[in-house]
Amino acid sequence: MNTLIRLFALLSWSCLMAPVYAQSPERALVLTTLKPVVLAEVRWAMQQQPITVTAQTSARSAGGKHDFFSEGDYWWPDTANPQGPYIQRDGMTNPDNFVAHRQAMIRFSRIVGVLASAYVITNDETYVRQAFRHLTAWFVDPATRMNPSLLYAQAIKGRFTGRGIGIIDTIHLMEVAQGVRVLEKAKSADKITVAAIRRWFADYLTWLTTHPYGKDEMNAKNNHGTCWVMQVAAFARLTRNDSLMTVCRNRYKTVLLPDQMAADGSFPLELRRTKPYGYSIFNLDAMTTICQILSTSTDNLYAYQTTDGRGIRKGIAYLYPFIEDKSNWPLKPDVMYWNDWPVAQPFLVFGAVAFDQKTWLGTWKKLDHNPQVDEVIRNLPIRNPIIWLTETL
Repeated sequence: MNTLIRLFALLSWSCLMAPVYAQSPERALVLTTLKPVVLAEVRWAMQQQPITVTAQTSARSAGGKHDFFSEGDYWWPDTANPQGPYIQRDGMTNPDNFVAHRQAMIRFSRIVGVLASAYVITNDETYVRQAFRHLTAWFVDPATRMNPSLLYAQAIKGRFTGRGIGIIDTIHLMEVAQGVRVLEKAKSADKITVAAIRRWFADYLTWLTTHPYGKDEMNAKNNHGTCWVMQVAAFARLTRNDSLMTVCRNRYKTVLLPDQMAADGSFPLELRRTKPYGYSIFNLDAMTTICQILSTSTDNLYAYQTTDGRGIRKGIAYLYPFIEDKSNWPLKPDVMYWNDWPVAQPFLVFGAVAFDQKTWLGTWKKLDHNPQVDEVIRNLPIRNPIIWLTETL
């Protein structure tokens, strides 16, 4: 009986995904690489109970029970004035910060992302039902839902109750949004719940595009500005907000590429940081994800170049040699987490499929697909490429 079930699952996968992955060896390799990872991880996800922002609070938060709260990573107590405002140590994470909400959101993203991936692979409705337990808790249930705003993210004791820079914390809702797009096609998906989830994201988009914090983040010159576009693009696609998707395409072309990428494909603003390697990877992941979300048959951001030749392919080509062999990195090692990068970066898999680059995909295949270091996971919002590739290949 178990053999028949497994055979049925494989046949279901073949029927569902053959038009997607049969088109190239690169796509087939994505499937064969990720399938065992997904099916191992989903066993964990099936055992998890929903945990939202209401499960734990901080006395340092100026918000309420339903408000997401986090603290600026690089801010520490002043040893000369322990009760005074925190002071900055760039690149050095304060281990005593409140991180429970951030961890809960990352956990939520992991759960929904892998359940959606497993559903794509197996067509098993039990994964859908488990995912909607978590989705309902975060976005629908009045007792546990999160408010659709980010007023209290990356606060700094004695200085700010929240900052626009904190909007980067919700990059982990992108795989949730994409997971909903995949799961809503299932028989077990409740249309009323899906509509409520869409309303939550529509409300959050309104906040992201109208509140001063959102505007500040949109205008940030480095990876924060990139991540604003990436998030808005992902949430706008879920809510079918074509006008915002157009805004994001134009911003990628006219702001992100010309303002952040140098002629050689590097990101000078990231190279100036105390963790230039990790930040360069993170920003390239985000820009490539923007291309993955927003590219259409008539407006392919992967192919787009500025008049002087800057584009996502050049960005990948610049960084790839340092991913393949980190010892070639020309700058000093990052002050923290140097030994933990790279992992299976999404820019490698998205770029490899878009440009039919077997070498990039070969490197992606051999890197770690299930990192365990918290800081790496926090800076790796795309962990389930299957759910991003199913519609666009």
